[in-house]
Amino acid sequence: MILQTFDLSGKVAMVTGCNTGLGQAMAIGLAEAGCDVVGVNRSEPVEAARLIEGLGRTFVDIRAELGTVDVVDQVMSQALERVGQVDILVNNAGIIRRNDAIDFTEKDWDEVMDVNLKSAFFLSQAVAKQLISQGCGGKIINIASMLSFQGGIRVPSYTASKSGLAGLTRLMANEWAKHGINVNAIAPGYMATNNTEALQKDEVRNAEILNRIPAGRWGKPEDVAGPCVFLASDAAAYVNGYTLAVDGGWLSR
Repeated sequence: MILQTFDLSGKVAMVTGCNTGLGQAMAIGLAEAGCDVVGVNRSEPVEAARLIEGLGRTFVDIRAELGTVDVVDQVMSQALERVGQVDILVNNAGIIRRNDAIDFTEKDWDEVMDVNLKSAFFLSQAVAKQLISQGCGGKIINIASMLSFQGGIRVPSYTASKSGLAGLTRLMANEWAKHGINVNAIAPGYMATNNTEALQKDEVRNAEILNRIPAGRWGKPEDVAGPCVFLASDAAAYVNGYTLAVDGGWLSR
């Protein structure tokens, strides 16, 4: 039965940045599909933990600042100590700094690249080693962006990091598919979260954005949950190295 290929019962998903917004929605979606969840966050994910445990799933709360690779071994050891395995990784944690490219600082460049790209790669590397040792394959899902395809303005390090993440998705897929590891990415469009609240309240920018989206609305966090479950499941067993835009048609316009 096709629906059985979406069943994630018995799997453990590690989701970074799942205390709010898209990360929380994806973590809950994975739990609804059967996963226990390891949340890696800077702050306590109170609501995510409550909702996931309310589904009868285990939620493991790990605190880490993902701006340094020094925490990767600690994150992995804590996760394996608590739940014994990792089958799925969702690299969702990310930050953004805004300034004109002509004035952009090295500090703002390095901070964004360290969290969005460097830590995502080295956490993926650690999870891939674990998946290979487990011998059952697994899934790595990177959260890319519209700026994996477009240049944007006033976000040079964010654009570079998300473009780089799309490239790393392809590279990791090329190298790790032979181990049964599917590496793919999701590129969310304009999503109605706390991070975009200012844009939503700006009447001019809000109208410009909506006029560009064929679906005629902002995305909701739950709009990325289904694609995440799909890429984490056996239904996507032959999907490798692809960045899936979940954008209401933004890129098509």
